[in-house]
Amino acid sequence: MKNFYTILLLLFGISVSMAQTGSISGTVTDPQGQPLPNVNIALIKTSLGTTTDTNGNYHIQHIAPDKYALTFSMIGYDSKTIPVTISANKETTLKPMVLSEKQEQLNEVVVKGHKNKYLEREPSRSLRLQTELVKLPQNIQVISDDLLKDQQVTSIMDGLTRNVSGVTMLEHWGHFARINMRGFRLPAFRNGINVQDSWGPLSEDMNTVERIEFVKGPAGFMMAAGEPGGFYNVVTKKPTENFIANASITAGSFDFYRGTVDVGGKLSKNGKLLGRFNAMYQTSDSHRGNEDVTRYGIAPSLTYRFSDKTSITTEMNLQQAESYIGSAYIFAPSDAGYASLDRDFKFTNNDYPVTDIQEVTFFTNLDHQFSKNWSLHGQLAYLRYDQVGNSTWLISMAENGDAVRYTSKWDALSIGKYAQLYVNGQFNTLGLSHKVMGGFDYSDKSYWADWNELSIVDTSTPFNIYNPVYGESPATNFNRSLPIQERNGGTPYGASILRSYYAQDEIGLFEERIRVTLAGRYSHLYTQGKAETDDVVTPRIGISADIIPSLTFYALYDQSFLPQSGISASGEALNDPVNGKDLEGGLKGSFFDGRLRTSLGVYKINKDKILIGDPAYPNDNFSIYSGEIESKGIEFDLQGEIATGLNLILNYANTDVKDKSGDLQAGHSKHVTNGWVNYSFDPIGKLKGFGISMGYQYQVDRSTWAWAADNQSDLPDYFRLDGALSWQNPHFRVQLNINNILDEYLYAGANYGSYLYWQSEPGINGRVSLTYNF
Repeated sequence: MKNFYTILLLLFGISVSMAQTGSISGTVTDPQGQPLPNVNIALIKTSLGTTTDTNGNYHIQHIAPDKYALTFSMIGYDSKTIPVTISANKETTLKPMVLSEKQEQLNEVVVKGHKNKYLEREPSRSLRLQTELVKLPQNIQVISDDLLKDQQVTSIMDGLTRNVSGVTMLEHWGHFARINMRGFRLPAFRNGINVQDSWGPLSEDMNTVERIEFVKGPAGFMMAAGEPGGFYNVVTKKPTENFIANASITAGSFDFYRGTVDVGGKLSKNGKLLGRFNAMYQTSDSHRGNEDVTRYGIAPSLTYRFSDKTSITTEMNLQQAESYIGSAYIFAPSDAGYASLDRDFKFTNNDYPVTDIQEVTFFTNLDHQFSKNWSLHGQLAYLRYDQVGNSTWLISMAENGDAVRYTSKWDALSIGKYAQLYVNGQFNTLGLSHKVMGGFDYSDKSYWADWNELSIVDTSTPFNIYNPVYGESPATNFNRSLPIQERNGGTPYGASILRSYYAQDEIGLFEERIRVTLAGRYSHLYTQGKAETDDVVTPRIGISADIIPSLTFYALYDQSFLPQSGISASGEALNDPVNGKDLEGGLKGSFFDGRLRTSLGVYKINKDKILIGDPAYPNDNFSIYSGEIESKGIEFDLQGEIATGLNLILNYANTDVKDKSGDLQAGHSKHVTNGWVNYSFDPIGKLKGFGISMGYQYQVDRSTWAWAADNQSDLPDYFRLDGALSWQNPHFRVQLNINNILDEYLYAGANYGSYLYWQSEPGINGRVSLTYNF
C-alpha cells in the first residue's frame, strides 16, 4: 500500500495544461412524439456512443471539444446525421430528434440500424456516481429491462442471477431468496437504500423494476456496514414525460396466471406534474401441488417539477403475498442420498397453513440542480414488512424414512426508516478535473420475530417418506393475543441505528484518460444488545486508466465492517466488528463501436474475527472468534451486441473461499458460467418481428450456505437449459419461454450428518405472455 500511496502523490503532483471535456444529451421520438428506446447513437470518428433508454433519453460524456457528426439509427427507421459542436466543461442539450419509419418497398430496403438491448452504459442516479460504468474503478453489472422481458423474469427468484458472473441463488424460503456472490450473502438495496434484514425483505417483483445493478466488492460509496462481497440494487420505474401505457397477461405451468399494467405520462398541460402507475395480480401453484398462492401489488408515483432545476418524486409500493414458508424443503436419511425421492415429492400435509405477508415502501426524492456542475439529491424512505404465518421443519428422521415434523409460528415485523443527502459537483483546478461527492446516510432498523411456539404434526404415527400418508395436521392454536412488538419482553430480534458521512473525489488527469478516486466513510453504528457503539473509518482508493480508447485498466482497495455480538464461556462480551478488506483489479473492454462490453477482474477479500460457536460447549450459545476467511477469484462478464440483432450475455467466475487453515467455507460454487443469446430477425421480410433466445446455467463444485453442514457439500454439478420464442410489432408482443428444456432433476441442499435436505426445481415448464402497447 505504501507504494500505491507514493504513486498517488506523484499523480497529484502532475500539473499539465490540458483540454477539458464536454457532454451532449437529448431525446429521440417517433413522429407522434412517442419515445424510441434502444436507438443507436454514435459520434462519428470516435469510439463514443450510447443507446436511448426506455424513455428515449440519451447522454454521452467525456467528449473532447471539437466539431462532430452525430448519427441516429434503429432497425426499421430512417437514419439521421446532424452536426454538433462540443465545448469544454459544458453539457450541450440537443433538440428532440424525430425518426420516421422506413417507407421503401421491401426489395429496396437496406437496413443499417441495429438494436442493442442488453447493454447499459451509465449507473442509475441511486448509485450516486457521475462516471460511465466502463470508466469506474469497480465491477458493476446491470441487468436491463429488455433482458428481464426476454427471460420472462417475474421475481428476483426467477433465474435472474444467471446474468452476472459468480452470482447464485443458493436456497429460498418461499418469500425471499438467499443470493450469494464472492462467497457472501448479498444485501438487498432498493433505489440506493439497504433494506436487508434477517429473513427478508420480500422478493422483488419485476413489474415495478426498471433495472437491477449488481455492485461487486464493499462499495464504500454506498455503504460501509455490510458484507464485503457487494450488493444488488433494484431501481424502480419512475414517472416520465412521455406517454407510456401497456398491459400484459401471462399463463404458465402449475396454474400460473399473471396480469400487469404500466401507465404513465404528463398529468398537467404544462408538464410540471408527471405520474406513473404499475399494478400486478398473480396466482400460482408449485410443482409439488396444493400450494396455491396469490400475490398482488400497486405502485403509484408522482413527480412535480417546480422548475427546470428542482423536482420532487414520491412513490409507494404495496405488495400483498401468500407463501408456504419452508414447504420447498424435502428431508431424507443421509444414506438415501439427494434426489432419492420424486422431484414433485411433498413433505408437508395438504392442509399446511399459508403465511400472509404485506410489504409497503415509500420513497420521496428531492433533486436540485444548482448549475450544470453542481447538484443536490435527498431521499427519505420507509419500509414496513408484516408477516403472520408458519414455518415447517424436521424433529427427527429414522433410517427407514420415518419422520417427525413440526410446524412453528413464524410472525415477523420489520420497520426501516432511512434518509440520505448527497451533493455532486465538478470543477477544475491546476489542470486537473474533479468529480466530488459528499453526503450523509441514516438508517434506523428494527426487526421483531416470534417463532417460540411449535406444534408437532406427527403426534402418534410418524410420516414415512417412502409411504407417505397426508393426513390432517393438529390445530396449532398459536397465541397472537399481543402485538408482535410486545411479545418476548418487547425486545426486537435485531435493531440498529447507523449514521455515516462520506466524501469522495475522482481526479481526472490527461484529459480524464486517468482517473484516481480517493474517498472515505465515517460510520457510527448502534447495535441492539451492545453497550458500545462502533465508530469506524473505512478508506477507499481506486484508479481507472484508459490504455487505449477501447480498453481500460482499473484497481481498487476498499474496506467494510460487519457488526456482530456474542458472549464467551467466561461471560465476556464479544462485540468486535468483522473487518472486510477488498483488493481487486482488472480490464474493461469495448468492441464493435462500443456495442459490446467486457470485463475481466481478479479480487481478494479478507474477513477476520468472525464469531463462531465455541466447540468446547457444543450445546450452549457460547462463541469464540475464528481466524481469517479469504475469498479470492476471477470474474468475466460480456454483454451487448455482437452482430446486427444478435445480443449476448456470457459470464464465468472462479470462486475460492477458505479459512486460514485451508478449509473450504460454505456459500459458493467454485465454477459458475452462464450464457444467454437472443436473435431478433431483420424487421423487413417473412420473419419480421420474430426473435429466438437460448440460455444455459452451469455450476461446478457447489456448496450449501448451511452453517451446520460442516462447510462441505456433496452436491452434484448443475446444468440447466432454457429457451424462448417471440414475435412483436409496434403494438403487440407474444412470447413463449420454456425452462429446463432437458427436464433435469435440479436441486440445492445440504447434508447435516444424520439427515439431509434438498429443494427441487420443477421439470420442463413454460410460460406464454401477451403484451399490448397502447
